[in-house]
Amino acid sequence: MQDHASSVAATGSGTELLDSAVAAVVRDTGASVAMLYLLSADGTTLHLAVLAGVPGQLSAPWTRVPLSAPIPVADSVRLRCLIWLGSQEELARRYPRPALVLPYQFALGAAPVRTGATDRGGLVLLWPGSHPPLLAPSEREAFVRSCHGIGTLLQQAESSGHPVLPGALPRVLPPPEPPAPGPAEAAAVAEFVRRLPGGSCSLAIDGTVVFLDEDAAGLLGVRAEDVLGTLPWASLPWLNNPAVEDHYRAAVISRQQTSFTVLRPPDQWLSFHLFPNATGISVRIVPAIRPGPRDLVAPALPTTTGVPSRATALYHLMHLAATLTEAVGAQDVIELSADQLMPAFRIQTLVVMMSSEGRLRVEGSRGSHPALMDRFDGASLTSATPAAHVLMTGIPDFYSSFTELERAYPAADLRDAVAACAFLPLIVSGHAVGSLVLAYDRPHPFEPEERALLTSIAGLLAQALDRARLYDVKDRLAHSLQAHLLPQTLPAVAGLDVAARYLPSTRGMGIGGDFYDLIRLDDTTAAAAIGDVQGHNENAAALMGQVRTAVHASAGAPPDEVLARTNRLLTDLDPGLFTSCLYVHLDLAGHTARMATAGHPSPLLRQPDGQTEALDLPPGLLLGIEPASRYPTAEVPLLPGAALALFTDGLVEAPGVDFHDAVTELAAHFALALDQDMESVADTLVRYARHATPGTDDIALLLLNALGPDG
Repeated sequence: MQDHASSVAATGSGTELLDSAVAAVVRDTGASVAMLYLLSADGTTLHLAVLAGVPGQLSAPWTRVPLSAPIPVADSVRLRCLIWLGSQEELARRYPRPALVLPYQFALGAAPVRTGATDRGGLVLLWPGSHPPLLAPSEREAFVRSCHGIGTLLQQAESSGHPVLPGALPRVLPPPEPPAPGPAEAAAVAEFVRRLPGGSCSLAIDGTVVFLDEDAAGLLGVRAEDVLGTLPWASLPWLNNPAVEDHYRAAVISRQQTSFTVLRPPDQWLSFHLFPNATGISVRIVPAIRPGPRDLVAPALPTTTGVPSRATALYHLMHLAATLTEAVGAQDVIELSADQLMPAFRIQTLVVMMSSEGRLRVEGSRGSHPALMDRFDGASLTSATPAAHVLMTGIPDFYSSFTELERAYPAADLRDAVAACAFLPLIVSGHAVGSLVLAYDRPHPFEPEERALLTSIAGLLAQALDRARLYDVKDRLAHSLQAHLLPQTLPAVAGLDVAARYLPSTRGMGIGGDFYDLIRLDDTTAAAAIGDVQGHNENAAALMGQVRTAVHASAGAPPDEVLARTNRLLTDLDPGLFTSCLYVHLDLAGHTARMATAGHPSPLLRQPDGQTEALDLPPGLLLGIEPASRYPTAEVPLLPGAALALFTDGLVEAPGVDFHDAVTELAAHFALALDQDMESVADTLVRYARHATPGTDDIALLLLNALGPDG
């Protein structure tokens, strides 16, 4: 298999190597849909590489998933566990965004693809809505086995020097070929169809018509040859209704029967009954006398060629709106918008520009023509450029070809960058604050419906950007406050190699109450402290500053006394928040460490030979609860070459993971980094935390290595 991986991967992305593996997953698990994601080289994004069971257009919003996104596949990779959602209700409860966009009945499983300690991607499987709410043991075993096999295949390709990389678009596997009937069976099937009332039609899995009998053609009022190979809602204007396409989506995704009734003008009601399976959809069409209100589909609006169907447009708009509610900063908004819009509308380049001090400034971009940034960035708002004109007037501009753009702006100098483009104002509270530039590599006619749709999208984006920029300002202020409350640098202490890290949580204000400190007492002694104030806001940060100051003021006293004094101060202040704290007194000449804890996780001690354990310290009550609390002291040897790791619980805590097991795993990573300096060890442990924890809590880490005589 390794030689085959080398020869094929060398000629392209290599994702074709995974085709048979993904097809086998579907066959072995009984799933109806499979989506295989590969992790980007920087470990931040999952790219959809192979898709089976549904057409590519249904996966457009999910082709690129940030690892931090609240999406099942991202959680499964980040938490390194299988996630099972046995019903639409469970999906809606745990993951409201995908449930809003996919309101259909199905069961979903997501599992990580790994080899050893290396994360490689994730696998998503969907089962029909008729699947039981629990995953059967045989299905789970096949699921996990398949992930392991795919991981091995990826590892072999990487070892051969040709790693498998995702393409710009996922590879979409064709549906399985139905068995070819013999002559007698074919004749019997044809006779069976003729006996049925109404008309018969067959759709491919992508919705295109592949068969239409005479009765169906008569009911639809068309010739069969005129609709074969087309989408019904595209070739039949009276079917161009979001509800019609939504029924098709429901059939494809849930693999369950569905039906609806629609008016064929002027007065013919028709009922459509859809029967899906892995190869396509069988459709029965029968006249309807009195349509029931639950099955009724409203009359369609006129269709527009060259534009995404109304159902597709609403699908992407809903997905974009749901996605933007989770965006935090301005860059999040731009990245998430690009993820949704570019594949859905076949846009090659997207640029967001904002007004700043009378000039256009590029806020972010994505696509094949970064030169667009150079042409506009820094341009005056009064300059003769389309981006400035749109911002100043608030009126969108659409250019179907470069000739049209050059005629309007002869000095624009965009010949090598665009073949067609749209310039859309970003309007907030009635005022244009920026421009959205969409560029295409080929001429692109902008029909009225598409113009309205893109303008609406720009409005959504503008509002999200306005909220995000306000958040960014608050976040910068919060980080500035945090930075001033934490030590700017750690003091140099002879005989100690030290390193520290602070990572704010990935959600919320980006400020919290975690703190650390290292205090040089004299030539051979030092004090170290780490703590965690309850909460993630400015109140927690302010109290953290007070606790750190109190510890600093008492440093040098015995550990129990330092914590007792700090506790009395906090109970006097009565801030309404509790604080954990660990204080360590280091005697480098005597090679000992004395420590006491106030409800804080015990540190890790790594011996010079690499043996590592979490110390078992006598417990102490959290600071700020009981003014007379006592804090027992423990003393441990700190031999030359030994190291301590002081950390807050954000470094190890993850949903569903036992805290003791998580600390044991952290200790293993600490032990493996025996030959590294403390700065490198800190980077190693932070990388571990980013993969092992959800990132919803702050992280503080302080590493202390007692150097030997040669250190």
